[in-house]
Amino acid sequence: MEPSTHIETHTALNPAVRDIIIGMSDGLTVPFAIAAGLASANASDATIIIAAVLAEIAAGSVSMGLGGYLAANTEAQHYAAERAREEWEVEHKPDVERKEVEDFFMQYGLTSAEAAPIVSSLAMRKKDWVDFMMRFELGLEEPARHRQLKSAATIGGAYIVGGLIPLSPYLVIGHSNVEMAFQLSIAVTFVALVVFGYLRGRVIGTGVWRSLLQTVLVGIVAAFAAFALAKLVP
Repeated sequence: MEPSTHIETHTALNPAVRDIIIGMSDGLTVPFAIAAGLASANASDATIIIAAVLAEIAAGSVSMGLGGYLAANTEAQHYAAERAREEWEVEHKPDVERKEVEDFFMQYGLTSAEAAPIVSSLAMRKKDWVDFMMRFELGLEEPARHRQLKSAATIGGAYIVGGLIPLSPYLVIGHSNVEMAFQLSIAVTFVALVVFGYLRGRVIGTGVWRSLLQTVLVGIVAAFAAFALAKLVP
């Protein structure tokens, strides 16, 4: 009898997907909250709402993009600094580094004698040795090349796409009927949050309904906060 084939179902979160999630989640909620706040303040002129939300989308996308760039740049610089330090230690303190590799395997139940050939094999290949220490001692993965610019562009672009969704009803019918545009914006944004929450749950491998509920609740809380604050302004 042939053994059954085991199919791995683990999912790895691609950095680009993570950036899209970050940009879209903020892009859907913040511009909608601002539009809802202005609409609740009896802003009868759609031009005011459109101009304010477009300004926020522009500023928010730049801010989020720069944040993504700085985060990715910090990650790359940290990795480079730690790798340089690890290379120096492998070169100048090989006995200490060999002991660290041995200790790593011994914490998983291997004896010193069982770990010895693995340690010796790694010690003969310094690049692989450093790679091993970076991954398993420090828990660091080498960032992709040009990650900073890609992250900035992805987060900023996702923010713009997300922000235009709640704004679209004001662009289409806002000048003729702000109240209807406001109600349509609520419906469109709610549907977008549901779809985004569902897809987010599928991508990251968690419960779909849990992700959907979290995403929708965040949007509702943000919109309600802006709506309530605008109502408090005399």
